[in-house]
Amino acid sequence: MLPLSVRSSLTDRVYEAILDDICNGAIEAGTHLVQEQIAARLDVSRQPVQQAMALLKADGVLAEVGRRGLQVTPLNLDLMRHHYDIRAALDGLAAQLAAVAVKSGTSGLRAAGEAILRAGSAAVAAGDMAAQVRHDTAFHRLIYDASQNPLLAASAEPHWRFLRRAMSQVLRHAQTPQTIWRQHAEILEAVIDGDAETASQRAIDHCLTAAVRLGKALANRSDGRTA
Repeated sequence: MLPLSVRSSLTDRVYEAILDDICNGAIEAGTHLVQEQIAARLDVSRQPVQQAMALLKADGVLAEVGRRGLQVTPLNLDLMRHHYDIRAALDGLAAQLAAVAVKSGTSGLRAAGEAILRAGSAAVAAGDMAAQVRHDTAFHRLIYDASQNPLLAASAEPHWRFLRRAMSQVLRHAQTPQTIWRQHAEILEAVIDGDAETASQRAIDHCLTAAVRLGKALANRSDGRTA
């Protein structure tokens, strides 16, 4: 972890730093997190660390284990699938509405979408998994915004907090990053073309395929086989 300079939303930044390390494997499942150690690494006081860890516990990333305090939980595959099912429905609706908005001439998102695609490809080339997940999230939020339904992003937010960890596992074990970003480009293409049905189906397939492949990959690993 790198030291953090003060002060925008320090709790949020500590949250992001801890979650990034969990997502990229630097902090593994079962690890006991010590507030003082994390505060020292990030060069912050204990208060934002305590608050960030409380948020991670609420999101199911950390759990109280006896007297040892908070530990990183294993990824719950059944819960992951439930989150992906809901996200698929929301993403499909967002892509559909975004395509309708584009077709009616009320949305312009080609430049923004292509910029995110370039940033995602650069993160893949650099092997920066945390950046890949951030740009992945940014892409889908762009589609939510383009849908012109402000309730979609708010409804998806708790699922995204949980699935950021699953997304990093998808990148590491289940799907190549190039495949994921090709799917993003195909979703964007359908949205820009105003093809609501295709955009929706591609968004749904993108989510559900990731969930299925991740479930199989992690199940194989837990059985001692290679994914």
